[in-house]
Amino acid sequence: MKKISVLCFVFILFLAACGGGEKTSGGKDNGKDGEASFEDLFVTIATGGTSGVYYPLGGALATLLQEELGADASVQATQASVENVNLVLSGRAELAFITGDTGFQAYEGSGAFEGEDPKKDLRSLAAFYPNYLHIITTADSGIESFSDLKGKKVAVGAPNSGTELAARVLFEGHGLSYDDITPDYLSFAEAVEQMKNGIVHAAVLSSGIPNSAIMDLETSHGVKIIPIEDDAMEYLTKEYSYLGKTVIPAGAYSNKEDVPAISITNAMIVSKDLTEEEVYHMTKAIFENLDVLKDAHSAAEDIDIQHATEGLGIPLHPGAEKYFKEEGVLK
Repeated sequence: MKKISVLCFVFILFLAACGGGEKTSGGKDNGKDGEASFEDLFVTIATGGTSGVYYPLGGALATLLQEELGADASVQATQASVENVNLVLSGRAELAFITGDTGFQAYEGSGAFEGEDPKKDLRSLAAFYPNYLHIITTADSGIESFSDLKGKKVAVGAPNSGTELAARVLFEGHGLSYDDITPDYLSFAEAVEQMKNGIVHAAVLSSGIPNSAIMDLETSHGVKIIPIEDDAMEYLTKEYSYLGKTVIPAGAYSNKEDVPAISITNAMIVSKDLTEEEVYHMTKAIFENLDVLKDAHSAAEDIDIQHATEGLGIPLHPGAEKYFKEEGVLK
């Protein structure tokens, strides 16, 4: 009987040794091929307004994480960049879209975050695609240049959104300020509705191309895109490293010629509390399945792994850094 008991005990130990899977740094069982299991991970993706680019891309990203990693992912519509920074830092979102200037200001404690402690816990996953700063008006408004905005009612974006932060800089670059206009703090969709009703004369929108709200306005009223003036372009790109010189290409809307414009990097930030393995596999899943994002919105056509670490202004999460080193993007 003693021999049988000893043999049973040894057999039980053998089964335990064979059945015990390794753990990831997050304490979850590994999945197939040594990949981290995401079955118990819930991921909230903070985006922006439903008429912007962030929202459809967030929906596609949620689907991608569910299908590729088995994560339970959902999308949250928000007031965009500044709110998204706070959602991630407070643990109410794991991933979020922000503009590069918002990330820079949050990490340094400047701009919209002036007077606050620098957000040194912010971590980025990647730079995605450029935002184009559109200054739009209706075709029959009589507004031809940026200086024509003086005395007009201008929608500048939701309060403290990436659009609103960019609007302040745009006015600065043209030697103007909110004191020269009547600012109205509206989302993309709200701005378009107010322009249709003749309540707002112009709007600043920061988004990828094309923007569905602008296309909606174009259908009913016609749209004119106001160019960035040469002196302002030189000043803005010199003073703010996260701003780039670009154009809204001919045919993007009804514009027959390229329109001089300013671009800002769109980035994805990630909770520092996610493990290195979790973020590594998220980053890998995204960049190996970019077609999913491109199918959701044409702005994703500009996502390029070779530029995925540029214009961020905040450190990469170790998991993202691991992936980009593996792919030769970082040394």
